[in-house]
Amino acid sequence: MTALRSVLFNTIFYANLIIRMIVLSPYYFVVPRLTAYEIPKNWARSNHWLMRVIVGTTFEIEGLENLPDGSYILAPKHQSFWDTYALLPKLKDPVYILKRELMWIPLFGWYAKKQRMIPVDRGARGKVMVDVLRRTKEELATGRQLIIYPEGTRRPPGAEPLYKYGIARMYRDLGIPVVPVAMHPGLFWPRRSFRRYPGHFKVKVLPPIMPGMDPDAFFAHLMEVTERASDELLIETVERNPHLPLPPTAVERLRELRKVKAATA
Repeated sequence: MTALRSVLFNTIFYANLIIRMIVLSPYYFVVPRLTAYEIPKNWARSNHWLMRVIVGTTFEIEGLENLPDGSYILAPKHQSFWDTYALLPKLKDPVYILKRELMWIPLFGWYAKKQRMIPVDRGARGKVMVDVLRRTKEELATGRQLIIYPEGTRRPPGAEPLYKYGIARMYRDLGIPVVPVAMHPGLFWPRRSFRRYPGHFKVKVLPPIMPGMDPDAFFAHLMEVTERASDELLIETVERNPHLPLPPTAVERLRELRKVKAATA
């Protein structure tokens, strides 16, 4: 049944994306930008409904009160395609820095351009990165929320953290709060797999890290608070969903955490 439900969900998920993009394009490109943003936000909501109804996966968000007013950097863990869109409905006007190649995709790239997403050549240095920072400051000056995945790419649940120092530079240069987010959607929507698993998990929005810290101290603090919350959620999620097939990284991390708990008991 898991395989059948997964195939059904994936088929409807991508059809939902493509059909919405095509059918709603005339409306999307005529109305003001913020009005148009409701289309991808409603798409995200519909995906949550599809996951609940077809797969049997539900989630809750804890700590939304930690989101500041105005501009800030949202720094979520990145494990799955799920977390690229899941929080959109909870944010007023989010902006992404994304690979420039994504802007070349028909429809998707046009949608992203209308929302003034910021393209970047990942291998670029110097003047290009200065221009990216300038564009980012312009968008944040209007009160937008910047979404950055501190590890840069998807990592399996329980994997050794590989944070990129770029977020510390952005924290220093932008001078706005950073809000860490811990979650484990990768246990239910694994990367590089068509399978989707039922169950329930929690997304935890942590207290903001206010501007003004030394970048190195900020970087260490961000990793510490995020990974501590991630470890707690890993234990909680697995205990709540004992049926889940765990990736080796999660199995190993749980073993380490239980050893530490036994040693300190």
